[in-house]
Amino acid sequence: LKTLPEAAAGCTGCSILSALQDLSVAFWPCRSKMEKHLQVISVLQWVISFMAMGAACTVLLIYMFCTDCWLISAIYTAWLIVDWNTPKQGGRRSSWVRNWTVWTYFRDYFPIRLIKTHNLLPSRNYIFGYHPHGIFCFGAFCNFGTEATGFTKKFPGIKPSLATLAGNFRLPVLRDYLMSGGICPVNKNSIDYLLSRNGTGNAVVIVVGGASESLQCAPGMNIVTLKNRKGFVRLALQKGSDLVPVYSFGENDAYKQVIFEEGTYWRSFQRRLQKILGFAPCLFHGCGLFFGNSWGIVPYGNPITTIVGEPITVPKIEDPSDEMVDLYHAMYIKSLQCLFDKYKTRSGLKESDVLYIQ
Repeated sequence: LKTLPEAAAGCTGCSILSALQDLSVAFWPCRSKMEKHLQVISVLQWVISFMAMGAACTVLLIYMFCTDCWLISAIYTAWLIVDWNTPKQGGRRSSWVRNWTVWTYFRDYFPIRLIKTHNLLPSRNYIFGYHPHGIFCFGAFCNFGTEATGFTKKFPGIKPSLATLAGNFRLPVLRDYLMSGGICPVNKNSIDYLLSRNGTGNAVVIVVGGASESLQCAPGMNIVTLKNRKGFVRLALQKGSDLVPVYSFGENDAYKQVIFEEGTYWRSFQRRLQKILGFAPCLFHGCGLFFGNSWGIVPYGNPITTIVGEPITVPKIEDPSDEMVDLYHAMYIKSLQCLFDKYKTRSGLKESDVLYIQ
């Protein structure tokens, strides 16, 4: 039999344990809310960085020349001149930056998933055609610009390089931020270096539809701009790099956009700015920072599922004929169509949903 003090001690221990369990349950909702806030912040910092970091740092750099801190600006400007061609020569990726914890919060906000369908050989180079563009290419950035979805674990020996507007690499600080994630300019010199002078196991990710496609994106829309986009196929033939179709279900659901009809003044205005700036000025909105039913630049938290398809083996032909380009372009379109049809119901679409290729 237990003595009175032993019994009292036992009851006290049970009470403390019970109280701690109740406390953890009480604080769990707060922890869940905190994680959601961190997810929103992680996505918002990327959106703001992409939209404003380059311009803000350019203005700051010029302003500092007029202050007592001019020496800092002078040193950075000198470094910028010396380092100007680095983005065209493979960049300066950082495994540390690609594995930041902030990217796991970024991934979990939507959430974003990467699905592997076939193995890729490290002895080959690849050109990934990414579809659709969406507004900010969240799926492309998360899957290929970070390690949040485990790209290098799923495709060992393959090093992805997401290609984006070359103009971004002329802007101070932003260029370094992008290069740290393995992001490169989408121009001939940069891609030529990665596929010809950087060994094997390289995968250049090109958002084929580009700025024109972003003007067509809206929730529920499955439209890709591809019929007349043959440059990436010609490049693949010239370098002997295999083509890999990639489709991101849900990429177009991140924002709502006002889509102007072709021929209207506003659409013509968008097209004109697109030619000048290199990107399309879309009129879009997401949800607010504090209230989900308000408007803002925070994207809607809809799932994004990125499917990496089967590689199309491409021979190396230094000067491919138009007929050869058309042949492999048709093969690529067929492969992308099959990829969409096979995985659409598994990714939340209906069997009746169709991929429109324009």
